[in-house]
Amino acid sequence: QVQLVESGGGSVQAGGSLRLSCAASGRTYNTQIMSWFRQTPGKEREGVASISVGAIRTGSTSYADSVKGRFTISQDTAKTSLYLHMNSLTADDTAMYYCAASSYWGRWSLAPHYTYWGQGPQVTVSS
Repeated sequence: QVQLVESGGGSVQAGGSLRLSCAASGRTYNTQIMSWFRQTPGKEREGVASISVGAIRTGSTSYADSVKGRFTISQDTAKTSLYLHMNSLTADDTAMYYCAASSYWGRWSLAPHYTYWGQGPQVTVSS
């Protein structure tokens, strides 16, 4: 089992920045990829960014087109915390954001690929 506990989020004006954190604990040694997703009411969970934390392409990152150049995913050197730095936020970035972890390498942007999820802090961007 892997436990994911998120922090950060909140409300910000358009153009502002926020940082989300995700603390991972438990059997993290099997984790291959960690990602951030977001979801708004009535819509499917959307992959935002991912980072490879296992032996395959360690440190390799991927981003949704909608956040490229604005969001940065990173991990601490101890590989126990995941971060999402969000800059130039717009109202379209308003959503619940979720940290996710998978023990398998695959399509990072597909929610069913992930076994473990955080609780989802809310990010609200006002225009």
